[in-house]
Amino acid sequence: MLFISNIMIWKTNPAARRAWRSLMLRLNSATAGLSSGPGSWDRSDGHSCVSAEKPPHMPVMLKEVLHYLDIQAAQVVLDMTFGGGGHTKALLNTVPEVTVLALDRDPTAISLAQQLAKEHSGRVKPLLGRFSELEGLLSNMNIKSGSIDAVLLDAGSSSMQMDQAERGFSLSKDGPLDMRMDGERYPDMPCAADVVNTLDQQALASILTAYGEERHARKIASAIVEARRVNPITRTQQLASVVAGAFPPSVLYARKDRLQRRAHIATKTFQALRIFVNDELNELHKGLCVAQSALKPGGRLCVITFHSLEDRLVKRFLQGHDLSNLDRYHFSQNKQCSRKKKLVDENSECNKSSYWFPVKRKVVSPEKDDVRENPRGRSAKLRIALRR
Repeated sequence: MLFISNIMIWKTNPAARRAWRSLMLRLNSATAGLSSGPGSWDRSDGHSCVSAEKPPHMPVMLKEVLHYLDIQAAQVVLDMTFGGGGHTKALLNTVPEVTVLALDRDPTAISLAQQLAKEHSGRVKPLLGRFSELEGLLSNMNIKSGSIDAVLLDAGSSSMQMDQAERGFSLSKDGPLDMRMDGERYPDMPCAADVVNTLDQQALASILTAYGEERHARKIASAIVEARRVNPITRTQQLASVVAGAFPPSVLYARKDRLQRRAHIATKTFQALRIFVNDELNELHKGLCVAQSALKPGGRLCVITFHSLEDRLVKRFLQGHDLSNLDRYHFSQNKQCSRKKKLVDENSECNKSSYWFPVKRKVVSPEKDDVRENPRGRSAKLRIALRR
């Protein structure tokens, strides 16, 4: 079964390591049964994972990104998360003769990048792949290390993915429980339905705790296991209903987001599954490593994150922490507290990174007007650094 290794995340959370190994073993031994056996589920659910529809796209923190990237004429920019193309389009329209290398792991996004490349001949270079594949893609284009002027990395899922019900990312839109950012590029890659229908209760709880920071992980995992004994969980709203069923009605929307809007009780469950399925934290670290290698001295890196797990990883990386040994670090807020003294002792050295100079020592957050126009960007955090 094809999958990019989860080694770094495994070191961070041994329970997640056991969960993934268990999932691989069960899926490998039951491949034939998944398509025809009793109790099996159809992963595609009759929908294509790649849609030709072009939903409206509003790039997050566009004004801030353009300001801090500070692109000059004829420079080369690496957009590591092309998505709907909002940031790239703004760069093309505001900076003459800029060249944008447009990377995305999502075939739907790359189809948009290819169309944009036709409209701006020679100025857009679409690259289909994950962060972990980027080094090879750049090498194939004869782009040498230390030759890129600026890098933008907009982490997490895109609005385009969330808006397409058939992709299975959104709990508010019913669709197959998929969540694979790569679409059908890797048909054997487990989707979210594989995870919730295959792993045992303890493994599910460990995933919800590690990647969703979900306080009620055990209760939710128990509800999932009980529900799938009756019918496989194959739809997004089916899973949302299962999670909601574990709580009294008064609790379903008790949580609030940063705009003080009510958030569904299953929101963190969906986040955790998405991160686990797509190996997001591991990929993010690999992407940062490639950016570090690709940027020329004085080149700028802008990273936008949307939840605390991503932001803590980016912060440590830019401070110079050695994240190749992630068992020393925990990106969960709960784990951070127990290691606070150790991290404080290390900070004086780690803040003096030999690779990065912080342009802003604190994160940049969206302005209130921007959040009102684009509520999905309410939790965005922008970090900016110069390559030494």
